[in-house]
Amino acid sequence: MGLFGRRATALGAAPIEGRELLLADLDGVIYRGPHAIPHAVEELNRAAQTVRVGYVTNNASRTDETVAAHLRELGLQTEAGEIVTSPQAAVTLLRQTVAPGSRVLVIGGDGLVDELGKAGFEVTRSADEDPVAVVQGFAPEVGWAHLAEAAFALAEEPGREPLPWIATNTDWTIPVARGLAPGNGTLVSAVHTAVQRLPVFAGKPETPIFEAAFERFGTRNALMIGDRLDTDIKGAVAAGIPSLHVLTGVDRPKQLVAASQDMRPEYIVASLSELHEPYPSTERLKDGTMQVGTAKVRMDGHIASVVAEGDSPINLLRAGCAAIWASGLAIYGLKVPEILYEDHWRAA
Repeated sequence: MGLFGRRATALGAAPIEGRELLLADLDGVIYRGPHAIPHAVEELNRAAQTVRVGYVTNNASRTDETVAAHLRELGLQTEAGEIVTSPQAAVTLLRQTVAPGSRVLVIGGDGLVDELGKAGFEVTRSADEDPVAVVQGFAPEVGWAHLAEAAFALAEEPGREPLPWIATNTDWTIPVARGLAPGNGTLVSAVHTAVQRLPVFAGKPETPIFEAAFERFGTRNALMIGDRLDTDIKGAVAAGIPSLHVLTGVDRPKQLVAASQDMRPEYIVASLSELHEPYPSTERLKDGTMQVGTAKVRMDGHIASVVAEGDSPINLLRAGCAAIWASGLAIYGLKVPEILYEDHWRAA
């Protein structure tokens, strides 16, 4: 196995080049726990000098102003109008579903209550107050009693159409300072188990939150920046925009090589320091080998073979993903050497 190929692939445009809008996730992209992730703040502030930058979050527990204030504390130059939240997308769906001013049962925190209030809806916390819909989002204080109210409201009644149920997002986990904790998807699943149906979802990976961003910023020429394949990247694919996966958050190289077609990013970077840097092209050689930089990976049947480790671990990961993704084979049927998904980038 050679360390270097004879030549490197050409460098292409930087991921940001030609974009009118960047959409950035928060947890795992900009901050981890209470601390900003290295390079994120300075690179996004730099980007904001030439393109619009929106911050897209599935977190329904905080208002847009609270999120903006937090980002400003970290050093980002942003305002509430640049924050696109899953409660905002949920309210858009609600407007299309029930009459203005309707009474809505809220399971969640300030982010949901604030957006519903701004839209003129009446908020209740009790199923006994005859809500016409249920809107559910994550908040740390949500517990059994709140989930039970949702189940009571959503229970089938003879002669009544099923109550509309909108959930902000399906995130199974949320990253916190101590690790991964249960997210809104887990709480929605509990209600689903009780009522035996699913809600309509507003946040990533569904398209309503992306459509809200496109409308607000006036363009679809956007790049999504995220750290989760099943929300950020899958959502970008569904919305028809390219995406950049940054290895500073939840999903790691092992998840990338195994990514299904509906959650494969156009760019893979170690950190946002690469947002403005030329991105190496991927070339398919005559024998089917995929080359990125000087890293080369080939599929020999169901076996992924490293032809050349190349000039950097990130290019080897990119080449490995390109070869495996192009094979059309299911990951569980492949033999993949550990060097292809070795995690050089996990924070301590």
